Formats: sequence, structure tokens, C-alpha cells
Amino acid sequence: MNLRKTVLTVATLNLIYFGVEFYFGRLYDSVALLGDSIDFLEDASINILIAFAIGWSLRKRQIVTYVLAILLLVPGIAFLWNAFDQLLNPDIPVGEGMSAVGFGALIVNVFCAFLIARHRSEEGGLVMAAFYSARNDAIANLLIIIAGFITVLSPSIWPDLIIGIAIFVMNADAAKEVIEASRKEGKTHRS
Repeated sequence: MNLRKTVLTVATLNLIYFGVEFYFGRLYDSVALLGDSIDFLEDASINILIAFAIGWSLRKRQIVTYVLAILLLVPGIAFLWNAFDQLLNPDIPVGEGMSAVGFGALIVNVFCAFLIARHRSEEGGLVMAAFYSARNDAIANLLIIIAGFITVLSPSIWPDLIIGIAIFVMNADAAKEVIEASRKEGKTHRS
């Protein structure tokens, strides 16, 4: 499968699971699931942008890479908003539901990361953005599953909130790595 077809497949899977996770995040009162659902929407956007930017000049790809780095931070901002609301109006999430939905998200993200990993050497920062996004999401999904189990054993809003903070930190780190990959590609082309 060529890169454009791969990223469009990944975008479609992300859009579908955005709807699933958003619905169940609201149903189960989970800030982490809601934040992760926004992340699926952001991932779909990233992959659609990548599909359009394939084959563009280095300069145009670098600009898109910076936009993508900013997009990696959007779920963190959404989390902060939801976390503040959860602190003001605490609702203990449904732990079993969090874990089940998190497991479904993990399957989607591991599959997407696998598809993208085969193209990691193509298009510099663009593909790195998609790969880091899918990789970070898989890690976040594992954390959501764990938070769900902890919430079942000891009902509290805190595991959900702590996982949301971890998702924010991972996305910030991924944004930095995407920018560094783009700069490195630019230096390689100038040499």
C-alpha cells in the first residue's frame, strides 16, 4: 500500500473510533476517554493533511509539519478544559467501560502505527507526525485501561485525570520530536 493510501486508511479508522470513544466517554463520564476521542479526531486531521502534502516541496512540507506539531497539542488543551470541569463537578467514571473502550482504541492505534511504520523513512516530519501520534495513542490507551481497572478497585476521579495529564505530556513531546525531524530533514537537503 502506498503512503497516501495508508494515511487515508489511518484517517478513516481514526474518524470512526473518534465517534465511538466520544460517545462512550460521555456515557461513562471519563475525561481520559473524551480527551482521547479528540485525539482520534486530531489524528484523522493529521493524516488527511499528510495525504495532501505528499510530494510537495520541502519548504511546504516543513510548514505543514509545524501545523501538525501544533495539532498534536490540541487534545491536551481539550483535556485541560475537561479536567477543570471534572474538578468542579466530580463524576467518578465507569472503570469497566473505560477499560473496554480503551482496549478497542488500543487495537485501532496499534494497527495504525503498524501501517505507518512501514513508511517512516518517507516524507520526513510528515510521516513522523503520523507515527508518533499513533504510537503515543497506543501508550495512552494502555494507561486508560489501567486507570479503568484502578477506578473499578478504588472509585475516584484521580486515575482518569492523571492519565489525561500523561496524554498531554506525551503529545507535547511528540510535537517537539516532529519539529526536530522536520529541521533535520531541512538541514540534510541543504547539505
